[in-house]
Amino acid sequence: MSLLDIATRVESLTVLSRFRSDVYDCMPVRGDALFELTDAVLCAEGVVRSLVDLTLTAEHRRGHGALYDALNCGRIDAGRLRATLAGLPLPRASGGRIVLGVDVSPWLRSDASTSPDRLFCHVHGRAKNQHQLIPGWPYSFVAALEKGRTSWTALLDVVRLSPDDDLTDVTARQIRGVVARLAEAGHWREGEPNILVVLDSGYDVTRLAFVLADLPVDLLGRLRSDRVLRLPVPPEGRPRAGRPRRHGPEFALAKPDTWPTPQHTTTTDTTRYGTAEATSWDRVHPRLTHRGPWLDHQGELPIVEGTLVRLKVDRLPGDRDPRPVWLWSSCTQATAEDVDRWWQSFLRRFDLEHTFRLFKQTLGWTCPKLRSPEAADRWTWLVIAAHTQLRLARPLAEDLRRPWEKPAEPGRLTPARVRRGFRNLRPKTTLPARAPKPSKPGPGRPPGSKNRRPAPHYDVGKTTKREKTITAHQRQKG
Repeated sequence: MSLLDIATRVESLTVLSRFRSDVYDCMPVRGDALFELTDAVLCAEGVVRSLVDLTLTAEHRRGHGALYDALNCGRIDAGRLRATLAGLPLPRASGGRIVLGVDVSPWLRSDASTSPDRLFCHVHGRAKNQHQLIPGWPYSFVAALEKGRTSWTALLDVVRLSPDDDLTDVTARQIRGVVARLAEAGHWREGEPNILVVLDSGYDVTRLAFVLADLPVDLLGRLRSDRVLRLPVPPEGRPRAGRPRRHGPEFALAKPDTWPTPQHTTTTDTTRYGTAEATSWDRVHPRLTHRGPWLDHQGELPIVEGTLVRLKVDRLPGDRDPRPVWLWSSCTQATAEDVDRWWQSFLRRFDLEHTFRLFKQTLGWTCPKLRSPEAADRWTWLVIAAHTQLRLARPLAEDLRRPWEKPAEPGRLTPARVRRGFRNLRPKTTLPARAPKPSKPGPGRPPGSKNRRPAPHYDVGKTTKREKTITAHQRQKG
């Protein structure tokens, strides 16, 4: 091993130890039990299937009662933990640009009628590949994406959506907070390229572009293929009577005869999708109305212009039909290089799906049957802290592969493979948790007694009710 490799390992081990100490400092109440629970998730053999199984690991020195007491009555300083995550080394895309991916993943709780704040979560691919709405707790994640095909992401923030929340407002606050923390940590400075934020079709990217216009961010969102947008007003030869036009001709994504001549058309050869053709149109905007998020907007509605991109590939994995993908960016006057960077960054957004699958299938994020949503929030932050430690231990881990697995290149280990060797790395890091004090179990409920305080049941869905008509809503606001 060369001196450079030794220096890299020492630096990585120092960063990992410092992060473990910072995470422990973010747990002011039941911190020892919470921290050992995080180590148990990292060092357990195989998939995490239940919380009580984690108490059998050597790294968890407390009983199952202390585990559930820590989740139900402990406390995690989420604000301090967010600042700690923002201060870690940040992955960057090509050109040194920061790319953030935003997505929502549900914690399904269809049978938890005594758990409050559940919403109907949209699920795809269940029951003969049909769309379903299942009760659960939806969580909105923000992560920094890497360049190239990888299953690694750097999670920076998570918020649980409550029945009173609006997805656009919550996402705007998340992005604003993450950008502020990244700037404070020195990852972004004045004069550097704007931060690119990539979203899927479930977000109102136009509304977000209007709300976050004061931030150094460029938004890129996916549009449905049946949307109808508007082109800019064409220059008129002579003045006409009446009010000046605000919207140009229609641009129907499903009707090619409404498409004008594009500004840029690029072709790129890829190993996974074949030839990728990207076509862009400048200054395309939707026609807004006083409905939905624009219901309370005062005065005339704005015109939010951007660049429309149509991406067409030759093939998709699994011999699926390669339908075109429509993207809308909040930037105008884009170059051909910008268009290629946008659709390539949008493909990196799917790396978040690998993170969600790791959370649910390996780290056991949705396995516990917790009743309180606050306890679910604490467990979610513990899983994020565990995933971050795996990312920091990536240069230190060895490839403990199974006999039937192929060898991985150095630096290309997946999170699951890094987790296999974390038990060997843990003694070399900081161990801030204190030893448990000897105690006796509580008496519990007397034998033969009944529970005279049954848990209340809660309805599922939104609690905020809006007026049925715009006139009634404006009268109520006035």
